[in-house]
Amino acid sequence: MAVLSALRPSTRLLQIIFVLIIFRSRLITLPQDVLERLRDATAGKRLSAAELTAILQQIYVKESDGSKTLLVPYRNRLAKVPIHDTAADVLASNSKHFPLQSSDSKRTKALLDPKFVRALRALLFHIAIPSWKSKEALIIAVHSFFLVVRTILSVVVARLDGIIVRDLVRADAQGFLRGLGFWFALAVPSTYTNVMIKHLQSTLALRIRTGLTRYIHDLYLSKYPDLRYYRLGLGVGAEAKTSGGEKDTISSSSIIEGVDQYITADVEVWAEGVSGLYGNLMKPTLDLVLFTSQLSRSLGLRGTILLFGTYYATARILKAVTPAFGKLAAAEAKLEGDYRAGMGRLGREGEEIAFYDGGARERDILTGAYMALIRHVNFVYKIRIAYEWTEDYVIKYLWSAAGYGLIAVPLLFTRRRRTAPGVGSGTSSILSTSGSRNEAIASRTETYISNRRLLLSLADAGGRLMFAYKDVLELAGVTDRLYTLVSSLYAVKPASISSIPSSSLASDTVGLEHVNVGVPGHRPLNDEFQSQIFADSVNGSSSDESVHSESQSVLVRDLSLWLREGSGEHLMITGSNGVGKTSIARVLAGLWDPANEEGKVFRPQSLMVVPQRVYMPVGTLLDQVIYPDSYADFLEKGMSIEPCDDGSGNSIRAILESAFLGYLPEREGGWSTRKEWRDVLSGGEKQRMVMARVFYHRPKFAILDECTSAVSSDVEGRMYQHAKSLGITLITISLRPSLMKYHTQVLNLLGDGTGRWTLAHIGQDAVLTPLAEAEGEEGELWLGFNREIATLERKLKEVDGWEKRLEELEALLKVQDL
Repeated sequence: MAVLSALRPSTRLLQIIFVLIIFRSRLITLPQDVLERLRDATAGKRLSAAELTAILQQIYVKESDGSKTLLVPYRNRLAKVPIHDTAADVLASNSKHFPLQSSDSKRTKALLDPKFVRALRALLFHIAIPSWKSKEALIIAVHSFFLVVRTILSVVVARLDGIIVRDLVRADAQGFLRGLGFWFALAVPSTYTNVMIKHLQSTLALRIRTGLTRYIHDLYLSKYPDLRYYRLGLGVGAEAKTSGGEKDTISSSSIIEGVDQYITADVEVWAEGVSGLYGNLMKPTLDLVLFTSQLSRSLGLRGTILLFGTYYATARILKAVTPAFGKLAAAEAKLEGDYRAGMGRLGREGEEIAFYDGGARERDILTGAYMALIRHVNFVYKIRIAYEWTEDYVIKYLWSAAGYGLIAVPLLFTRRRRTAPGVGSGTSSILSTSGSRNEAIASRTETYISNRRLLLSLADAGGRLMFAYKDVLELAGVTDRLYTLVSSLYAVKPASISSIPSSSLASDTVGLEHVNVGVPGHRPLNDEFQSQIFADSVNGSSSDESVHSESQSVLVRDLSLWLREGSGEHLMITGSNGVGKTSIARVLAGLWDPANEEGKVFRPQSLMVVPQRVYMPVGTLLDQVIYPDSYADFLEKGMSIEPCDDGSGNSIRAILESAFLGYLPEREGGWSTRKEWRDVLSGGEKQRMVMARVFYHRPKFAILDECTSAVSSDVEGRMYQHAKSLGITLITISLRPSLMKYHTQVLNLLGDGTGRWTLAHIGQDAVLTPLAEAEGEEGELWLGFNREIATLERKLKEVDGWEKRLEELEALLKVQDL
């Protein structure tokens, strides 16, 4: 300190600056460190690494009321977010508000287009804001309050602006300082109001997006028998009737593609547009009403008529030059979705593309999609030149000129000019005349400044209202897309659940009865919508059977088969490629309906289908085994990851050992390791992993659709034997003859275009076939196959006799040699 005090002031200042430069990083981080310590003291303890890993594995907790609590690690602490699924009765009751609408290319540019209004009302008041008691309604009420407050403050500021200038013209220092004091006082609520309006608008957009996203998730990711995420791809399209009784067309090619674009980008744009549109419409409307009422006091009748004439002329001009922003926005969203889908496909199929060295071809495809998007955007920019030029000219310059003209009305026409008193009235008369003139000038200045401020605010309100017109048209395009998605999801017909016709059949039986298997066509998928379409067809002769026959290509005809749990019967389905083997699995799984009305499908609840293409979900190594169960479901089953001391073998480790994957936890870094498993595991490992899922779930019936084609024959056989030892009835789709020994029945699809098939019990002479003509060559083929099996078995029984005869012959040969 003594040294610092001996320094000169300039040197001491340099010393202080040098010290501050050295410790500048510490000075910057010190407030953050203090806040972090205060947060640590109030928020509780931090999570350890083990606790964080467990939370990431658990993800959520099931509550007693059926809701879920999402566990979100944040700053090494745990945040809990309650998640309430949309009730089934709410989803069902809202279906009447989302009927399918025809694709009308003659959409008008009117602001209140009937289809747009219906779609916006359905999305807004039945999904985004479900009731007036919701948090969204409260946010809107508070937002409206601040919008009204800001408008009132704008009027007060305009009047105060005129008063300050009036006092300045009067040379009234006390009044001028008092006006400045009021000005600074009004700045506090004004700035706070502006900040709160922006905050509430962002909060409302986030709430609307969250509500709409959760609703679409609950509707889209529905369970059996709805399966909308799958059955939506079957398409919705046919003729529909308009309200006037005329037929309209819903194109069958308009299948919902790129749903990810709808749920992610379109929902975000719609939420931002709706929340911003409310403020952009309500605030300018309030401004127009209040500012016009204030100006009418000064403008008089003549000025007020001119003001409304300006409104009308502006609206007519902008409406005439406004392009179809709704259609342009919808087309841009579709092109964005196509480009995004192409990028996603490249990420998913990167390895296959690399094997083919198809980078150049994929680049051409993506470049084409991107250039289509760019051409559309450039087209939009070009047509917006004329609109924005007209818009700026009208809003900025025409309104400014009209504002000057309106301000001049009370000064030049409405008010009467007062004649000045005579000159010969003396000095006092001269002083009074000068004072009255100054007072008149100050009064006119106040009126001019206040009216100009109000007119500038009025011009800004009119400009934002005209801009909002364009926003409404753009919002109409996104609204149409989202409404199309939701209405199509509601129109999807659920999988048919066949009733059991006989008490002899129970939930332990899977089977088909006189079922035609065919590829579904693009037809109306909702019964109510279907009846609406075909109710007044020609001569009333149209029927569902004709629709089925026209829209579906039948692969297998009149198929009947039965498998009962515990009977020891296992079925193998074989045939050449493309004859409908996987289609039978889809019908048994409930993904496809029978192609004929009289066909019956008996599907037990405990049925698991393993498709050809292996699916590896996002998650840990444990998640790959227990899918589609969550970690909470895994805990409810009472299973353990590692083997218990009781030696029961009911553990995930034992399941992986049964699938010959016991080495994976050590190789990959543990059960909680998160990787891109579809790239980490080999083809054979992925197929053995899906077999481990079958061992984990232990269904009564398992349909295995060529899911072990990349596994060696010995490992494949052991897994089949283990599945049978667990009591699982197998239905295998395969072309491998080596798998026949694990089954008792063989269903052969002939694939000759007639839908014929044969069903045989291996080792027996009985062949079941529905068509008499199939009992010819093909029937003899299966009979010959069974006879050959019997011949080989008989020859195997004679092996002992042949060995004895061989020994006798060898002994005789030795005697002859001697």
